[in-house]
Amino acid sequence: MKTAFSLAAGVALAFSVLALSSPASAQVADSLTIYNAQHEGLTKEWAKAFTEETGIVVTIRQGSDLEIANQIVQEGANSPADVFLTENSPAMVLVDGKGLFAPIEKATLDQVLPGFHPANGNWVGIAARSTVFAYDKTKLTEDKLPKSMLDLAKPEWKGRWTASPSGADFQAIVGALLQLKGEEATAAWLKGMKENATPIRGNSTAMKAVNAGQFEGALIYHYYYFGDVAKTGENTKNVGMHYFKNQDPGAFVSISGGGILASSKHKEQAQAFLKWVTGKGGQKVLRDGTSFEYAVGKGEASNKALTPIADLQAPKVEPSTLNNAKVTDMMTAAGLL
Repeated sequence: MKTAFSLAAGVALAFSVLALSSPASAQVADSLTIYNAQHEGLTKEWAKAFTEETGIVVTIRQGSDLEIANQIVQEGANSPADVFLTENSPAMVLVDGKGLFAPIEKATLDQVLPGFHPANGNWVGIAARSTVFAYDKTKLTEDKLPKSMLDLAKPEWKGRWTASPSGADFQAIVGALLQLKGEEATAAWLKGMKENATPIRGNSTAMKAVNAGQFEGALIYHYYYFGDVAKTGENTKNVGMHYFKNQDPGAFVSISGGGILASSKHKEQAQAFLKWVTGKGGQKVLRDGTSFEYAVGKGEASNKALTPIADLQAPKVEPSTLNNAKVTDMMTAAGLL
């Protein structure tokens, strides 16, 4: 499997290295290497503010969730990474399943909302995103929207919606469905999706297609909509956001995670970074910035444009059991991958 950090692809590596100014007295030991699958801009904001506050130099290497997770597994005890950040939790589960994480300090775990870290405490939530149905307001009124994500597999939705099945975002949603409803129901839903949905590459592309009238709806995460509205709004003029709520699988809230590699030589700094990200400093970046991801710190507010996280009525999902390998097998069997 080709990875973002494959040595064979050295010249073409998509590394984003952030060089931050730091006090002249900072030692080499006061540094961190982050393998980052979160949005690059958000992690740069976190890293810059953290360095300004602590003097700890941060280097970021950018890639995608499962590419980096597989690279860490390949590197094992020889990984140069100190911290791994993801957009979705299945990549964290993959690394954790290989025993490659060091436990997160209890003080850090205690800073985040209940349910936003796995029971074993080997990684921690740093942000979150909600599943939504982005729909064409010129074609659908509220009474015509699907009541449940499961409705999208029904014959009446044939040819009317889109999604990006190859992306880690969508596969996390299917992982939640598998945990909540079981294998038989998930297989049936995937079969219906194969028959009804038109696959498209990328959540932004899916939303744009809805805005352009190509589809009546798309199953995506919420922040694509809010990010566009905050810029020009050109891709959301005709788009509305439908939240399934009612503990529906389509109300799944995906956790972006942070973990510390057991092989890290800078564990003290790594622990400090994750404590800062999940604390007031890091969560303030979410509240005041333009990532439009949800804050997960206790008592910390999200961006005021967002529906409050408590109002999403998300189902309870144990993040440590989101099984991406099983999901990809089932999606492949359904002809979606």
